[in-house]
Order: sequence, then C-alpha cells, then structure tokens
Amino acid sequence: MRWIGNKESDNVEDRRGGGGKGIAMGGGIGGIIIVLIYLFMGGDPSQVVNQLQNSAPTQSTSAPRSAEEEKLASFTKVVLGLTETVWDSIYQSQGSSYEKPLLVMFSGQTQSGCGAASSASGPFYCPGDRKVYIDLSFFDELAQKFNAPGEFAMAYVIAHEVGHHLQTLNGTSQKVHSARKRLSEKEYNQLSVKLELQADFLAGVWAHHANKLRDILDPGDLESALNAANAIGDDRLQKQSKGYVVPDAFTHGTSKQRMYWFKKGFDSGDPSQGNTFAGIEE
Repeated sequence: MRWIGNKESDNVEDRRGGGGKGIAMGGGIGGIIIVLIYLFMGGDPSQVVNQLQNSAPTQSTSAPRSAEEEKLASFTKVVLGLTETVWDSIYQSQGSSYEKPLLVMFSGQTQSGCGAASSASGPFYCPGDRKVYIDLSFFDELAQKFNAPGEFAMAYVIAHEVGHHLQTLNGTSQKVHSARKRLSEKEYNQLSVKLELQADFLAGVWAHHANKLRDILDPGDLESALNAANAIGDDRLQKQSKGYVVPDAFTHGTSKQRMYWFKKGFDSGDPSQGNTFAGIEE
C-alpha cells in the first residue's frame, strides 16, 4: 500500500504507555454508583472530586518505542487522514460537512465513552464519545492469529470502524440500537449483522475513492483486504473456536457476506448502494 507521503490526521489521541483517564474506585458503572450513594448520604462533593483526581491513572513514562511501532502509529494516522479526505469530499458533494471522529491509540486498556476498553476487545467505535479505539498490537494479531497480513488489511479495519462513525452521523446506529428492546436476541443479531456489513461496504467505498484520489493500491492490496474480511467472518471464527457454526449467534456476518459487501463498495464507490438492511442473503 502506497501511504507514505500522505498527511497524517491530527484527530488522534495517543494514550499508549498509560492507563488513560477514567472513573476511579473500580471505574465504570460500579464507580458511578458508589459516588452517587456517597453523595446521597450527604457526602462532600469536593471530597469526591479530590478522590477522583488523586486516584485516577495518569499517563506514565514508558520505554522508548521501537521504530516499527512508530511506523505503525504513523500508518494509522495516515489512513485516518485518508478517510477524512474521502468523506470530506463525499459530504461536500452532497452539500453537507463531515464531522470527523477522533481515533484513540492505547496499549493494554483504557476508558471509553462506552466503558472500559482493552486490547482483548479489538478495534471498536464508541458512539457515546464518537471515537475509534485501537491497540496497535491488534495488527500483529490480524496477521498472525487470523492469517490476514498486509497494510491494506489493516487499513480496511480502520475504515470499517470509521464506517460505524458514519452510521452514527446518519442515525442508522441509533435506529438499530433502539430496536433492541422489542426484538429477540436472534432478531437483534440479524440487525447487528446488517449494521456490520454496511460498515464493510462503507470501507469499500472509502477504498475506491482513496485509490482514485491518492493512487494508494499496490497489486495484491485488494486481495489483502478481502482476505481480512474473510478471516473475521462469524462462520469462520465460530468454526475455529467451537468446531461448529451457530448462525443465530452471528453478529457480524459470514466471511462470504463480508467479502461481498466490501467488494461491492469498492467496485461501485457509491454510498447509496449499501442498503444491507434490504437483505443479507448475499
């Protein structure tokens, strides 16, 4: 992938080497509940603030990072910048402006607007704070554990998470999540699959326009991204972990579906052709 020389995005928060900022006393909902009980019992709010400030983790001094890790960080910033360039252009052509997400690079664990995040959770987008979270070690896992190496495979992962940001901007994510209360687990999983496949499609649309604008693709790059889509299909992952497949438990789509929708986005370059909610039979 020809990415060197393209501008790095400024919308990046680097939390590598530190635990990040979060709720003290255990963090998350539990910590919030403890704070509320303390206040309801007549506690001094200023003491709560002081306790949180004194016990919250701070950015620590870490060992010098390797040249390889810094190159990976630069790559991530460039890919994010390319998503901004593409979606800025598409939004402007439609008479609107693109609200850029922030990308958080962390190591080990951190706090997000959706709760605690760890490297085990893999890259994800949090609609609560409109940020993409990624531990760069995932890219090694993508190549080694999932056997999906290549820079464009990594770019596909980032573009997929930015696709979820686009779904938040246009209200699609909110509609899907609001339906959760009235649907069975099986029915909601089907909606979740459609949401994920649309993010794959939007990643393909991005790749189409990024290559058109910046000529970023080398021979074999498209195949690299399709291989990654194939590697993280629900059916393949279930088969590897359990030895059998449970279609009702799918949440992201089969390998075939993920490859199909990414390729459709790449071939068309047209965001309007990504109505995965019309069906997932492909």
